[in-house]
Amino acid sequence: MKSTLRRRLPVAVILLSAPGALALGGLAALGHLAAEWALAGVALVVVAVFAILYPHFTHVEALRRYIEALRSAGASDPLPKPPSGRSPVLAPELDETVVETARERQRRRRELEAAITGNETILSNLPDPLIMLDRGRRIVRANPAAESLFGGNLMGRDLISILRNPNLLSAADAAVAGEGGQVVEFALHGEIEREFSARVVPLTTPALDGTVAILSLHDLTAARQAERMRADFVANASHELRTPLSSLIGFIETLRGPAREDGEAQERFLVIMHDQSMRMARLVDDLLSLSRIEMQEHTPPTGSASLQRTLESVARGLELKARARGIRIELSLPDLPPVVGEQDELAQVFQNLIDNAVKYGRTDSRVVVAARLADPASDPAARRIARPTAAISVTDSGDGIPREHLPRLTERFYRINTARSRELGGTGLGLAIVKHIVNRHRGQLTVDSETGRGSVFTVYLPLAEPYEGLDDMARKAG
Repeated sequence: MKSTLRRRLPVAVILLSAPGALALGGLAALGHLAAEWALAGVALVVVAVFAILYPHFTHVEALRRYIEALRSAGASDPLPKPPSGRSPVLAPELDETVVETARERQRRRRELEAAITGNETILSNLPDPLIMLDRGRRIVRANPAAESLFGGNLMGRDLISILRNPNLLSAADAAVAGEGGQVVEFALHGEIEREFSARVVPLTTPALDGTVAILSLHDLTAARQAERMRADFVANASHELRTPLSSLIGFIETLRGPAREDGEAQERFLVIMHDQSMRMARLVDDLLSLSRIEMQEHTPPTGSASLQRTLESVARGLELKARARGIRIELSLPDLPPVVGEQDELAQVFQNLIDNAVKYGRTDSRVVVAARLADPASDPAARRIARPTAAISVTDSGDGIPREHLPRLTERFYRINTARSRELGGTGLGLAIVKHIVNRHRGQLTVDSETGRGSVFTVYLPLAEPYEGLDDMARKAG
């Protein structure tokens, strides 16, 4: 402020005092006014002009400093104190207008920063990759999803350095040239091939950072896999139903034609027709069961079930079938608390597992069904459930399963030996049903098998209530 007064105030005083001083000097020169009085008048004019201009310049300087303080203040900082005093020249409303303008500016700035922060948050949390392009097809910006997909810092790189699909690059060139948006589907090759739908659209007005087009990617991999699985499922189900149905139609036509009067053939054909009908019935039942379970899979059960009662009931139901093959079903069931679950669905799980063990086990062997408390310290499956867990294992003495088949065992209609599975009455859906029921119960299913030594299927289920032995187990885990 002092520098302003020193530089500008004297000049202003001189300029405004000059007319009066010249007039007084002229009067003195013409003899109309004594020289002493003329000098006294000039001095009086200078003092009067100084007295008027000094508070004006002081106030203007205070306003300038106030506006500078406003310029450096943040949106969340308190407003600086407005200047005090008044200027004899400026209208008194000027100060109020400046202060009100400052308040409105700060409010608008806060709104703008909030909007920018909100947009940044939305952009950063978008699950789909988003890339912004300038007129040279260089990447101006990319959200975290895009950085994660393509790796590293993408800013400033040409789009071709991360995406080489010709159709997509042509669409990007058209978009940055303002020719309209396009949708392109392409595959991204890597360790795992992924399929994407890319939408490239130009901006109606270029952004301040140079962005003229936006490229968004949507991952279609899961959807395409689901489509393929659905198509495979329909094809497999149709094939599984068509085979016994074709047999039934063939036998019916034979019975109505050449074997109309052949009692021996009729008896033999009716047995086969009954077996094929039962096979179709089992397949339809399993399909309906699987469909129902999949619809409920995202809704966890709220009831509880007794493992001992469920396993004993299933074992009794399969005892005759096991005895016919010379197989013993042995139960090792300690007194465990109930598990979270639906009794009927869990019975279906163990019915499938024990039935498979009986079907594929060697003659004159045994199937061991054992239940225990799972120790999270040594059992990764129990650790994943993250709560007290019971483990129920079904061990057979069959031929075992080659390790390469283990990851696909729970796929629908997946069979290691198709002919043998059909011969034994399998539908190819049993383990798929087991997997979905276990998933619904928020449990785990593990398979351990060795060729020539049998298999162990283990189901892990969370307990429905505390158990005294868990304290010792927790101490060991800790």
